[in-house]
Amino acid sequence: MHKRILVVTALVLTACEQPRHDSVVVDFVYENGVIWTGVPGTDDARAIAVDDGAIVHVGSKLPAHMTAENSIDLGGRFVMPGFMDNHVHFIEGGAALASVDLRDADTPEEFIKRIVDSAAALPRGRWVLNGNWDHTLWGGELPHKSWIDSQTADTPVYVIRIDGHMALANSAALKAAGVSAITPDPDGGEIVRDDEGEPTGILKGNALNLVLEVIPPPSDDELMEQFELAQDHALSLGLTKVHAVTAYPTETTMLDIFQMAQDRSLMKLRATVSTPIESWQEMKKEVEAGGTGDAQLSWGGVKGFIDGSLGARTAWLHEPYSDQAGHFGLPLNEPGTLKAWMTDADAAGLRLSVHALGDRGIDTVIDQLREIAGDDIKNRRYRIEHFQHPTEAAISDLVDAGIIASMQPYHAIDDGRWAEDRIGEGRLKTTYAFRSILDAGGILTFGSDWPVAPLSPIDGVYAAVTRRTLDNLNPDGWISDQKITVEEALTAYTATNAYSFGEEETAGTLSVGKRADFVILSADPRSAAPHDLRQIAVLQTIIDGETVFAVDGE
Repeated sequence: MHKRILVVTALVLTACEQPRHDSVVVDFVYENGVIWTGVPGTDDARAIAVDDGAIVHVGSKLPAHMTAENSIDLGGRFVMPGFMDNHVHFIEGGAALASVDLRDADTPEEFIKRIVDSAAALPRGRWVLNGNWDHTLWGGELPHKSWIDSQTADTPVYVIRIDGHMALANSAALKAAGVSAITPDPDGGEIVRDDEGEPTGILKGNALNLVLEVIPPPSDDELMEQFELAQDHALSLGLTKVHAVTAYPTETTMLDIFQMAQDRSLMKLRATVSTPIESWQEMKKEVEAGGTGDAQLSWGGVKGFIDGSLGARTAWLHEPYSDQAGHFGLPLNEPGTLKAWMTDADAAGLRLSVHALGDRGIDTVIDQLREIAGDDIKNRRYRIEHFQHPTEAAISDLVDAGIIASMQPYHAIDDGRWAEDRIGEGRLKTTYAFRSILDAGGILTFGSDWPVAPLSPIDGVYAAVTRRTLDNLNPDGWISDQKITVEEALTAYTATNAYSFGEEETAGTLSVGKRADFVILSADPRSAAPHDLRQIAVLQTIIDGETVFAVDGE
């Protein structure tokens, strides 16, 4: 008899308080820990038992009839369900790890130096890519192609801003893309120009596609190197599952890359993949041909855009930007076109996620989703990605419709340095409205938007709990009445994410019968001082009962 059957029998007999005469041997037992199960209304456990990748016991101690092939003394360490991330650009993150890093370049000189050094180290024909720069770190002046042209004449450079909605291309990259003074702005995009009409190198919104379309694709081996870099980084941060999304349709899709990694037996992390809504028909065919995947890799979702970002002034607003008179942002996709895609994808049974940041963009998407689903909307588990700058009415509408707020808390402590300049004090009340959403009974999930922001869930918990901006000018929290508790933040990274993936019966809490995906931390975040949360380290990450990451000595 398979030992899983013995375990289930043992649990049934124990529940009925019947005597046991035979023992059950399980794969792993973790004892003497502080185990937050994530199950509402339950006390912390002290022991957890795992067999065949599933949790078979959680309690104050191991049952007398149960023994383990491997027993681990937790020594009082904190255990919780594995973190899940609701929104990552996974391969882009892996590529960023292998490329130039401009995230903390805080002067134009440092920005230039890093790009030039990266270009010098590349073989001829390779592009300098990624970057994730932030011009607000040096006062807000946008970079210009002239900063780097003379030292990168033979190397195309295309480096994106941290929000992914603006990029700098040097003259070599613009030439490769055929972008010149006579190139018209694409719908939903802008080629920034100087007084003579020449491109400065800055591209916004859909103008990014002009260069993206001519960047040589990486080889399969390069993609797998990027995948493994991203995966190792994720596992080291306690992530056991990610929702991988991509911004633009490409010949090799994000799903292709994950399937390649799975076929090569490289996958350790779990993932669900959403592809661009423009290519919903391809995802429909994928589902019809092979279903929606398995517990390790699943698919069947599509992601659309209504607008861009506040940092690039492409979030779509009802009223003009406070620092750019007459400018409302812009829809990246014509609303009628987006609605048609959503209607068709929904009718095909695909899961919908829609990027919406500005209040007008958010209102438009909520209205369209209501029209598409009608009275059945609460059963659809629709998601609005980011949901950063809603009105109070939009929060109420979101909750009433059962739409999931898929948010990334680190953005709040980053954007909080300059968001008031963009939209003024009056519109800030409901910016990153974590508290308001939860108090209204809404569904709040958390993630990172990596590599736009750091991948670390612990950094995200810190951001949601403290709301201390990165410039240290808001020690008591930026819009402090929107703070939430540590346990609420942990839940948004675990159980609520499992619900958003349709996996609440198999994941998200440490409960008997669920997958044995959990992490061991160096301290209990619930009892840590808020400003010390970022000092907590991930000691081990366990997926299916197997340790996939451990620090030395653990």
